[in-house]
Amino acid sequence: MKGILIVVAVLLLLGLAAFIVMAMQSHKIPENIGLQNGLLHPCPPSPNCVCSEAHAQASEQHAIAPIKLDDRDWSQMRSIILEHGGVIQKERDSYLHATFTTPVFHYVDDVELRLDEVNGLIHIRSASRVGRSDFGVNRKRVNQLKQ
Repeated sequence: MKGILIVVAVLLLLGLAAFIVMAMQSHKIPENIGLQNGLLHPCPPSPNCVCSEAHAQASEQHAIAPIKLDDRDWSQMRSIILEHGGVIQKERDSYLHATFTTPVFHYVDDVELRLDEVNGLIHIRSASRVGRSDFGVNRKRVNQLKQ
């Protein structure tokens, strides 16, 4: 019985250590931040990302609708992001990059916005920096920013 408890304790400690290492890795800025040929980067194959750009719409797990300029003004988005706990990292005329940090393990997620005035849209991408699954956090975050 004592041996089983030791094994369980070691496994729990290893799991905790893995979460801590991932949290530390999430503080490194990924290379796929910013615009690529004037568009937000595509999502990776993992399900921890959503994007409203046309290249993401073929994938049900990554697709999300853009924000209509009738519903939200570009200048409002900065305030909305800050109200929801985001930190603005970079801001240009038609591009905004913000980060959100999870409360428990302090994982960092990236949110990017691209203004598409021609089509009256604000494209949005929200992605976790580490791990495979986000338990739907990025999709929920985008939906909250839209409301």
